[in-house]
Amino acid sequence: MRAGGSFARQMLLVPVGRLRKADPSVATSTALPGLDPVELRSIEQAATAEPVEQPTPTTIPLLPGERTLDRRIKFALVQACTLSSLMLGMTAIFLAVIGRPDGRAPMYGALCLLACITFDGLDGALARKFGVASPFGVQMDSLGDMTSFGIAAPVVVFATLRGSVPTPVLIAACAMVACCAAIRLARFNVSPKDGRFFCGVPTTMAATVLAVTVLLKTTMGSALPAEALVFGVVLLAIAMVSSFPYAKLAKVVKLPPTLFLLPLVGLVWNTQVTFGLLVLVYLLSGPVIWARQRRATARMA
Repeated sequence: MRAGGSFARQMLLVPVGRLRKADPSVATSTALPGLDPVELRSIEQAATAEPVEQPTPTTIPLLPGERTLDRRIKFALVQACTLSSLMLGMTAIFLAVIGRPDGRAPMYGALCLLACITFDGLDGALARKFGVASPFGVQMDSLGDMTSFGIAAPVVVFATLRGSVPTPVLIAACAMVACCAAIRLARFNVSPKDGRFFCGVPTTMAATVLAVTVLLKTTMGSALPAEALVFGVVLLAIAMVSSFPYAKLAKVVKLPPTLFLLPLVGLVWNTQVTFGLLVLVYLLSGPVIWARQRRATARMA
């Protein structure tokens, strides 16, 4: 231990510059006794080595590919649609919170939500048409959807049903919509995409159902009790985080035209009841499609 301490003191006190200029044999005999030339050479190389340059962090471009003026303008237009959807969602929140003397604030909030849905569909379509889709745009779209459909929609529902049901029950139902929307959007970003079905009800569809329900209630009155509406809100939230496959709108439009006659007649007869039945059929279509796929898989096995 005494020898080791003496050696450590010698290592700390020997000037590095002297080691570089001195002859290895001299340094071995005088500066560092007991150290062979190989170890001395490694010390000299470590002392004279050039410092390793750390890589400087690079910024990831928001628009990948060629950054021409034309593509930048198109990219800015797409992001403007996303921000418009977000700002309309914030406007719906403000209208629901502040209220109006005539009590129509939820109705205007629902109209803002429908406008959000329009801009949300427009930004994706423009991004694909212009060829300016990017990971940044995907994240912006998710954040806008969470603001408009995950927060603004349940706030508008809360303002509409406030006073009709116990407040704790209504808060729990609306908070459930926000939590399920966040889970749905996060899962969508990290999951492989299926061109035929959605995995769970998309947040856009859920917000559409909530906005139309609020519009019907504020303009035509409620044909269903408030408790039934709250139950429908909870059911819609659960459907968003379910693993049931739901058909995309493009597949629904391709159905035979005769299937649309009965809903049209029902909308003329009683709009609210028919709309509620259509929503219920769509929610039940997921488990039905899932059961048919399981049956087909079992037959193939």
